[in-house]
Amino acid sequence: MNNDISEAIEGLKRYLGYLKTMGINEIPVEQQSVVSSQWSEKPTLQTLNLKPQIMNTDSIISPPSSLEEIQKEIGDCRRCKLWHTRKNIVFGSGNPKTELVFVGEGPGEDEDIQGLPFVGRAGQKLTEIIEKGMGFKRKDVYICNIVKCRPPGNREPEPDEVAACRPFLEKQIAAIKPKVIVTLGRPATATLLNSKKITISKIRGVWHEYSISTGIIKLMPTYHPAYLLRNYTPEVRRQVYEDVKKVREELKKI
Repeated sequence: MNNDISEAIEGLKRYLGYLKTMGINEIPVEQQSVVSSQWSEKPTLQTLNLKPQIMNTDSIISPPSSLEEIQKEIGDCRRCKLWHTRKNIVFGSGNPKTELVFVGEGPGEDEDIQGLPFVGRAGQKLTEIIEKGMGFKRKDVYICNIVKCRPPGNREPEPDEVAACRPFLEKQIAAIKPKVIVTLGRPATATLLNSKKITISKIRGVWHEYSISTGIIKLMPTYHPAYLLRNYTPEVRRQVYEDVKKVREELKKI
């Protein structure tokens, strides 16, 4: 019995760890009078009328299975201060069954107006990278950001804003289950790699890993398209196309 309980507890710990990565911090349960001051000894599984197999947590809660469910969960989001200045929530767009996901920083002015990611000048540059640099169609990949509302003045998202939005980004990735993620710029890369000390120029072009419940996704950091608009030197252009070439070659192996 002790071994069964220990295995059940370990299994529950692993599952709760997975739920935490999905941004789920609470599990609703029915209120029961399982603790009473009248008990003279510690309750057991029998006195609680529980069985060891109750640790089969798949029946307790499941992550969203579609992007539509996640978007519905976001609703008219007011989980951080960005809702005060936004016009539209920019959820994401593209193929929900794609093997390739691009993750950027946050919506800009054009994106805020249209409610779609990467539709301004930086978006045009990203489309060029996807279609000319990789040979894919934009509609065949998925594009989203680490925050869904525009930070004022296009500043970097602040830690509390990222924390509020991150669970939905992780759920999007888990729902799509891509083979490769391309992070665009330092904030997106730092968020998905759980590291604040990142210099994009030093880690771009190097494969990293991103974990979800079903396995490991390969992650390629590169420059944000907005950076290319400001620093479109031959060297930077070469570096970006080297990065996406590696992605294209990796997808061919799959």
